[in-house]
Amino acid sequence: MTTTVATLVPRTRRNVELLLLLVAVGLVLLAWVNVDLGVRETVPAQLLTVGGGLLGLSLAFHLVIRWKASYADPVLLPIATLLNGFGLVMIHRIDLAGGRDGLDSNAGKQLVWTALSVVIAATVVVVLRDHRLLQRKTFTAMALGLVLLLLPLVPFLGTEIYGSRIWIRLGPLSFQPGEIAKLTITVFFAGYLVQARDVLSLAGRKVLGFTFPRMRDLGPILVAWVVSILVLVAEKDLGSSLLFFGLFVGMLYIATERTSWVVLGLLMFAGSAYVAYLLFGHVQERVMLWLDPFSASSLAVSDQIAKGLMGMAAGGLFGTGLGQGRPWLVAFADSDFIFPSFGEELGLFGVFALLALYAIFVERGLRTALGVRDGFGKLLAFGLSFSVALQCFVVIGGVTRVIPLTGLTTPFMSQGGSSLLANWTLMALLLRISDQARRPVPEAKPLPRDEPGRVGENTEVVRVR
Repeated sequence: MTTTVATLVPRTRRNVELLLLLVAVGLVLLAWVNVDLGVRETVPAQLLTVGGGLLGLSLAFHLVIRWKASYADPVLLPIATLLNGFGLVMIHRIDLAGGRDGLDSNAGKQLVWTALSVVIAATVVVVLRDHRLLQRKTFTAMALGLVLLLLPLVPFLGTEIYGSRIWIRLGPLSFQPGEIAKLTITVFFAGYLVQARDVLSLAGRKVLGFTFPRMRDLGPILVAWVVSILVLVAEKDLGSSLLFFGLFVGMLYIATERTSWVVLGLLMFAGSAYVAYLLFGHVQERVMLWLDPFSASSLAVSDQIAKGLMGMAAGGLFGTGLGQGRPWLVAFADSDFIFPSFGEELGLFGVFALLALYAIFVERGLRTALGVRDGFGKLLAFGLSFSVALQCFVVIGGVTRVIPLTGLTTPFMSQGGSSLLANWTLMALLLRISDQARRPVPEAKPLPRDEPGRVGENTEVVRVR
């Protein structure tokens, strides 16, 4: 057996990212053509505009990554481009059913939001040179997150749409600040927990095999619980309430490795949800629609879930084909119910492929959390990835009757500028952390061998042949 000593230099994998991007844009254009052939039996006239725009945006972002974050994960950007592109395809398909086309259509507006989101995400990669700088803004992020969450409650600024007060309106523009709050609160959770995890994980009293925290240490989880209840009661937003509290409990568990936090969090949320069910009519309606969406009383309130389920059943295993189904019969088929729209036209195998893309996206984020060397980066990467996974579970679980319907958007695909902007920014933060995780550590200068008391040496990898 012979041994050689060599220093392994990880590859940047930028060419892999470029190849995956070209494949992603090609698949989106193929789906776009299929929609127009299925609905109008013609090749779309705006194919070059859409394809050129999507390709130009993704290539520009790719070049920014080559310039500023050359060791970033090579899979995140192609997956985001593919999911965003498929969302554009389905929004365009619903537009055609409603007789809308061109830049004034919902797909045209979504393409503009895509461009704005990519520009902001690229700016984050350029400006934020080290994710650890965000740790200095821990409590600023908390204050900003709370302001954004409570902004819809401000009179003359917040507006109630379809029963939920989660929007603010500035002139002709409307925005959902809770989507941005998701990012700032994740930064706060990561910054706070990396400082307090020793106290939260070591002190406590053991009861029935679980080590429960002391009363004096319950402050953070009580604050998170009160904020989630406030969002549920005042804004009537069950989805955001579940997302924020679940995110905090998940990050708390990762920081402390204490199962008792998860048990305590689940008990608190279940108790508050039950009380909310007894007190508020809109919660009772959601539960009624969840338990029996086909009953006469449920259909008198909403037929969304019933029609969404029938649409997915009509799709079967392989779907009706893009442009061949009738997804527009479901209200909000291009936003809250875009997943059932894909289920009808792409079938069970199609939606499993979409779920696989989300699973790979989350897995790359968790891999980044494992690879990064600082505690703040680990918690932040986990929180960002977990928020995507939890949001997918809440949305898809709602439209498939696993849990009550909440009204959250499907990441990257649903129509809506604020959601798209927040998710592209989330991906930019993951790219920045992954660059730090995959980038090789600068080699320390070797000390002279004849120096007395020499303690520092380079760490080398020994390759065995």
